[in-house]
Amino acid sequence: MVSALSHRGPDTSDLFLEPGIFLGHTRLAVLDLSSAGRQPMQSSDGHWVISYNGEVYNFRNLRTQLQQKGYSFKTETDTEVILAAWMEWGEVCLNMLDGIFAFALYNPKQRRLFLVRDHLGVKPLFYYQNHGLTAFASEPLAMFGPILSVPKLDPIAL
Repeated sequence: MVSALSHRGPDTSDLFLEPGIFLGHTRLAVLDLSSAGRQPMQSSDGHWVISYNGEVYNFRNLRTQLQQKGYSFKTETDTEVILAAWMEWGEVCLNMLDGIFAFALYNPKQRRLFLVRDHLGVKPLFYYQNHGLTAFASEPLAMFGPILSVPKLDPIAL
């Protein structure tokens, strides 16, 4: 799946893998070109992992608010700010994010996965659920082949 998306993020790719979950990410480095900005990214406390696509326009303002609450940052990315905002405010932080984004946020301890899209649905997030399997990607074709068989066209439904 990750190699199928390499054209979306040609700079680096990385994986988070543990029993029952696989998060892969291909990165187009924009804000922080260092390796510290790689994804999937773990929160400072290790309780959350994110794979994120997008841009949060007000992340510098949110970063300042979070720094005033005692958070420190290792990168210049909006990704790390989203993680800290989620740690501080939980799901309520989604109302604070001004931008276009789609991300998967996973809590390994609770084994909970959140799939999130911006309020207007600008950034792509496709998903499939069946028989206990949830697959998602920024392009539907990334899910076909390695995970799912290519669906057959249903002329009646079309």
